[in-house]
Amino acid sequence: MRDVKFVLKSVHGNNMNIIEQNETIDSILNTYKDCLGKEFEQYRNHVYRVFNFAMLCEPMQCDNTIISIASAFHDLGIWTNQTFDYLGPSIDLAKEYCIQNSIDNVTISEIEMIIDNHHKLSKVKTSQLAEVFRRADLIDLSLGLFHNGIGRRNIQEIKKIFPNKGFHINLCRLFLKNLLINPLRPLPMYKF
Repeated sequence: MRDVKFVLKSVHGNNMNIIEQNETIDSILNTYKDCLGKEFEQYRNHVYRVFNFAMLCEPMQCDNTIISIASAFHDLGIWTNQTFDYLGPSIDLAKEYCIQNSIDNVTISEIEMIIDNHHKLSKVKTSQLAEVFRRADLIDLSLGLFHNGIGRRNIQEIKKIFPNKGFHINLCRLFLKNLLINPLRPLPMYKF
């Protein structure tokens, strides 16, 4: 597997590095560019916001390779399988990628746990990385309302580099569509 390479941006007057480019993330997302279509940039920016938030939440706990792969795949099943019940399809895509890139089973299990629990409503107690990722995704999903210990200035700086571009509006549209199709299970990705 390729070494993960980063392009860091030091934010002036702030003790924070923003990762603007990650070879693993970009390689994975470019593979699915046609599938993502006009929403490619929305999703890419979401992936990079979550990735950066995770790295800020617990920089000493984050395995860059695992977080890179999990970030790229965590919501991808929405587009590849055209479903709002996307955790399973996203996990399957990540597993396939890991197998093709000779990634060990322990790492695959960790990535699966991260993706499967990233919308868990309570703390993930079985994996520290999955909990870090859950908190990072929540920061982005809530538009920074939940900041999970990350300074608001840091959140704003990341959002400025990776703007929303309609990602949350698109999620609302997908939710309403799923609500009409599955009124008894409008948010199938959430669990306690």
